[in-house]
Parts: sequence; C-alpha cells; structure tokens
Amino acid sequence: MNALPLFPASVIGSMPRPSFVKDLISENSSHSPDQYQRLMETAVGYVAALQEAAGLDVVSDGEWQRKSYIGVIAELAHGFQLSRNPADGRPWTIIVDRIAPKQPGFIAREVACLRQFTGRPIKATLPAPALLGERMWDAEKSSAAYPTREDFVRDCVPILRREVELLRDAGVTIVQVDDPHLCLFVDPDVRAQYEDPDRAADFAVDMDNQVVDGIDGVKLAVHLCRRAGARARGESVHRGDYEPILRQLGRLKVGHITMEFTTPGAGDMAVFEKLPEHVEVGLGCVSCQPGQIDSVEAIVHRVEAALEYLAPERITLNPDCGFAPGSAADVSLDEVYLKLKNEVEAAHRLRARFG
Repeated sequence: MNALPLFPASVIGSMPRPSFVKDLISENSSHSPDQYQRLMETAVGYVAALQEAAGLDVVSDGEWQRKSYIGVIAELAHGFQLSRNPADGRPWTIIVDRIAPKQPGFIAREVACLRQFTGRPIKATLPAPALLGERMWDAEKSSAAYPTREDFVRDCVPILRREVELLRDAGVTIVQVDDPHLCLFVDPDVRAQYEDPDRAADFAVDMDNQVVDGIDGVKLAVHLCRRAGARARGESVHRGDYEPILRQLGRLKVGHITMEFTTPGAGDMAVFEKLPEHVEVGLGCVSCQPGQIDSVEAIVHRVEAALEYLAPERITLNPDCGFAPGSAADVSLDEVYLKLKNEVEAAHRLRARFG
C-alpha cells in the first residue's frame, strides 16, 4: 500500500465533467466501442494530470467513466431498468427484477484505466447499499422483485463486497463507500419522516459494515455527504450537526470517515473527540460550492481548528463533497483546479508546522 505524507490532500471522488465527457457517456453517443475507449482513456489521463498538477497526494478518475455515481450498480448487476424521474425528468435507474452479478470488476477496470496515467495512490468509490435502496427502489415498480426496500438493499451487499475485494486486488490505496443516506439523519426534518430514525440509521451502518468487514490490505473509508453540492444540484440543503449519528459512526468498521465542515450548519468540531481513536477524519475543509474559492489561510484555519481535537496523523484534507453534482450542473473545471491548488498549499504549510 502506498505510503502517504502527513496531511494528505485528495478529492472526495468526482470531478466536473467537461461537455465532451458528458457527450461521450451519453446514451445518445454515436461513438463506436473503439472510439469510446480511446477518447475516454484520453479524458481520464487529462483529469489525472490536472490532479497531479494541483499537487494532490491521492487521485481518482473523477468518476468520468460512469453515467451516474450510484447508477454504476447497473453496470455491476442485472435487474435494473433505466427510466426517467417524473419529478424532474432526470435519468432514474430502478430495480425491477432480482439482482444478479453482471460485470464484476467494472470499478476495478476504471482503476486500471487510471493506473496507466499515474503512479500516485488511487481512491476508488462505490455507493452504499442503503443509498441504493433509497434512490432505486420504487414501491410500484420494484415490489414484484423486492417487496420491501430493505430486501433489495440486502441483495446489493454481495455485489458491492465483491467489488471491494477486486479493488483491493487491483492495488487501490483507498476504497470509499459513499453514504449520503446515513448523513441525512443529522437533519431533524428527515428524522421526523421515520417511525424509528435510529433503527434506519443502524440499518445503513449494518449494510456498510457487511460490504467491508474483514477485508484487509486496503484503507476503507465512508464518505458522509450532507449534500454540500445541493445548491449546484438544485436540491435542499440539510441542517443539523453530527451528534444524532455519532453512535452509528462509532459502529462503522472502517478506519476513515469524511465529514463536511466548511458551512456553519455542520456544527462544532468537538464531535471528533467522540469518534473512535483509530478513525482518521477526511476533513471537509474546501468548499465545493460554485464561485467560492477558499484561500489557503482559510483552509489552514479549518485544519487548525480540527487539531484541537485530533492528532495531525488522523487528518486528511479534502473538499466537502464531490465536484460533479449531477449531469445538469455546470461546474468550472478551472475553478476546481484553483481550489485544489489552495488545498495542496495548505497541506504543505501544515506539514512544515507540524511535521
């Protein structure tokens, strides 16, 4: 496993997609398989070069090879139908049949493509099982295959677990389970929608743990998303500090948890004292909101605030969330490059002070 420096700098996972990449992965693309492969490899090489030029210690492929960051499950397994969400017209992948393995190693092949262009440590991401249940199970269209949402979620676990094993075997440094669903339970309004919100949050953690428990040889992480990119997505921003889910976070069988802290609504960093001592924190210290570029000093200040509760070796620098907030959002790749350069410079200053 690649060794990382103190205060390693990384992205959460996704990077903004230029228009040509959106066209490339579009269902209306006219490219032949060979053309697609050549153009996509060139694109992945570009996003890797951008991250290396910014100075990141850990890179990703920007999730550019996926039509959707959660829709990737339909590449891994049969049983899904691509539809349109009647609420907003966006693509909507729904489970309509019993799930079965389709292309094990799809995400590992994303990594193999990226590995051609970088020797730096690589992060790979996959969606959490409960998140898939929240987004892809529909009472009307899915119940013939899965009478309950939980039934579907449980069947996703072996598909995702196999992918984690293949990513480990591919030499990935960090495998990150993206679980914005779990983090919704910080919001009192969301909790009020559940008869037993703690039971629902516990179920999400149980499923995450079944995906990763006992897998060694790779750093395992969970990304908690408070919808930091909600403004760019046109979605609601969720409020509430992390206190309501601290018990669940303590049960996660991972060594790394990413948490957003660029907005006041995230609460007090004193919650770090209540996390298990073996857990590293991927500190969301860089805003991913369009038009907002944090200064190096602002980023350093946020990390210094976290250092009141965490040892330096437990902190990783990263943006609050991914930088590709959906296919409809227009996010500047050049702006993101400047954000990442400032993140890296902040890491250098912190290493000089605490290393």
